[in-house]
Amino acid sequence: MTSLDDVVATLPEAERPVAEPAAGPSRYSLRHPRSRIGFVRPKIWLPLAVMLCVLGALWEWGARSMPYLLPKLSSVVEALAEEPDYYLGNAWVTLQEALLGLALGFAAAFVLAVAVSELPWARRAIMPVAVVLNVTPLVAIAPVLVVAFGFGPEPKLIVTGLICFFPILINTSVGLRAVPLSVVQVYRTLNASRLEMLWRVRVPSSLPYLFAALRIVFPLSIVGAVVAELSAPGAAEGLGTAISVASTMNRLPVVYASIAILALMGSVLLLVVTIAERRALHWHESTQGAAD
Repeated sequence: MTSLDDVVATLPEAERPVAEPAAGPSRYSLRHPRSRIGFVRPKIWLPLAVMLCVLGALWEWGARSMPYLLPKLSSVVEALAEEPDYYLGNAWVTLQEALLGLALGFAAAFVLAVAVSELPWARRAIMPVAVVLNVTPLVAIAPVLVVAFGFGPEPKLIVTGLICFFPILINTSVGLRAVPLSVVQVYRTLNASRLEMLWRVRVPSSLPYLFAALRIVFPLSIVGAVVAELSAPGAAEGLGTAISVASTMNRLPVVYASIAILALMGSVLLLVVTIAERRALHWHESTQGAAD
C-alpha cells in the first residue's frame, strides 16, 4: 500500500504542499508567555548575585580596615541570631507606626488632592502651605509634637504621616486632572454630575499616579517611623530606639542588624505595592510594558 508520504515524494518540487509554521507568540503582542521557571535562568539572578558578592567583599574589606565603623558580617549575623525576639518585637512596633502614619497621611492627602483638583480656590490656598510644610525639617517639629501630645505614639504617627503626605498629594492631584479632554466632553454630553465624573473618570485615571506615589511612600514610611523614634524623646520601643541605644553603647553589630531589618522591611513593602499595582492596573500600558 502506498502511503501519503510516498505520493507526495513523487510530485514535482513546485507542486508539493508546504507545511505552515507552527503558530507562536507574535513579537508585537502585548504579553509574551513566560516560563514558570524563568527566574532560574542565570541572566535573571546572576547580576544580583555578583553585585551582592562584590558588596560583601567590600564590606569585609572595610570591616578589616575600619573596625570602629563597620563590624564583620559574621558579627551582624550573630547579633541577629542571639536575640531574634528583640529585633522582631522592635520591628513590629516600627512597622505599626509606619503603616498607621502612612494611613493618616494617605487619607489627608487624598481628600485634599480631590479638593485641589476640583476647586481652583482650594488649589491656590492649599498648595503653597503644602510646599512650605514639605520643606520644613520635621526633625525640628518632633519635640514640639511631644510637648503637645505627650510621649505616646501620636507624635511618631504625625511625623510619619507628614513625611508621606506630600508625594501622595502631588501625584494624586496631577492624576485626577490627567483626564483626556475627549473623555470629559463625552461625560458632559451625558449630563454626568461632578461626583460621577470624579468616581468614574478622574479616580481611575489617577490610579497609575497614585501607585507611583505609593511605591515611594511605603518604603519612606519606614524611614519616617525611624526618624520619629530618633527625634521624639520618650520612645521606648522600635528599631530607631534600638539603633539609638546601641549607638550610645558602641554596639555596632546591633546597629547594623537593626538597619538590615529596616532595609528588608522597606523592600518587602515595595514588593507588596508592586504586586498590588500589577494586579490593579493590568489594563494599563505601564504594567504591560513592565511585564515584557
